[in-house]
Amino acid sequence: MKIPDVSVIDYGVGNLLSVCRAFEYFGAKVEATSDPEIILSSPHVVLPGVGAFADGMNELERQGLVPIVKKVASNGTPLLGICLGMQMLLDESEEFGITAGLGLVAGKVVPVPDKTIDGKMQKIPHIGWNELKFDIDSDNEKPNLLKNVQPGDSVYFVHSFMAMPQDLTNIVAHCNYGGRKVTAVIRNKNVHGCQFHPEKSGTVGLNILRGFLTL
Repeated sequence: MKIPDVSVIDYGVGNLLSVCRAFEYFGAKVEATSDPEIILSSPHVVLPGVGAFADGMNELERQGLVPIVKKVASNGTPLLGICLGMQMLLDESEEFGITAGLGLVAGKVVPVPDKTIDGKMQKIPHIGWNELKFDIDSDNEKPNLLKNVQPGDSVYFVHSFMAMPQDLTNIVAHCNYGGRKVTAVIRNKNVHGCQFHPEKSGTVGLNILRGFLTL
């Protein structure tokens, strides 16, 4: 069995082709797969996702991949959740009722407010380019995932819900939407997540994925 440099978990929810091509840009051997043996053997694992939280978790459970993703995390393998994949790393989501997540980052997923901080209506979902603002934590002044980008670099978001980690040191970067902080990047040890789509974020997104490959 040939082990890829990156396994992109294929559970029927997510834009796998663009994620795979983004990693292939750097010469990485990438495989979209639901094979537990390949996923657990890979040095880097990506959990993509678009759509509703409950649908994503249901598909992971139906295909027996929930314990596999948790094993990847417990093994210390670098794991990257993208968009819905990031949200599923948390304990639970409030989307369409309460749905349990993977519990790899303590916290919950809540709606992006439909009003700005001064009470004006704002567009939901949050769609478009927005600037990254780094949240410097106590144990790492420059997060590894973002070591090739700068504060103020813009990335592409499409989402109606946002992650609220229980431990604020798990927030690596945020963006500003309607005067509020919206979590953009999270980390808990070897577990990382991007709310935005790095594979759709041009050079900045590619640099983030390049940073992930070096973890």
